[in-house]
Parts: sequence; C-alpha cells; structure tokens
Amino acid sequence: MNTAQKLRISAEAALAALSAVALVLTLTVPDWIERTTGASPDGGGGEAEWLLTAVACVATVLFAGLAAWEWRRLRTV
Repeated sequence: MNTAQKLRISAEAALAALSAVALVLTLTVPDWIERTTGASPDGGGGEAEWLLTAVACVATVLFAGLAAWEWRRLRTV
C-alpha cells in the first residue's frame, strides 16, 4: 500500500467521522444552526436541520463504505 492510497483511506475515514459528528450534533441539538450563527435559514421550521441530518447520514454511510471498500480492495492485491 503506497502513501497515496493510505492518504485516500485516511481522508475517507476522517470524512465519515466528521459527518457522523454532524449527524449526532444535529440529532441532539436540533437548533444548533440558530444558536451558533443567529440566522434562521428555514424561518424556525426545522426543515434545514432535517435536511442537514439526512445529508450527514448519507455522507457517513458513503464515506465509511468507500473507506472499507478501498481497504478491502488493497488488502486483496
């Protein structure tokens, strides 16, 4: 496994962890956007937070899957 491949796996794993943190943050503190920025992108309705939750969930699964796939692919080579 060369350095570029290790870097790619590390980046995918880091992005999976980051999106998982965003997912947990959005689920536990649903109004964090309003609290941290003072802005209400959806007028206080909560749609932006649910959209962010869905995107973070998909991103977590996608990046974790990519890292696992890359790891398995490189181990068989």
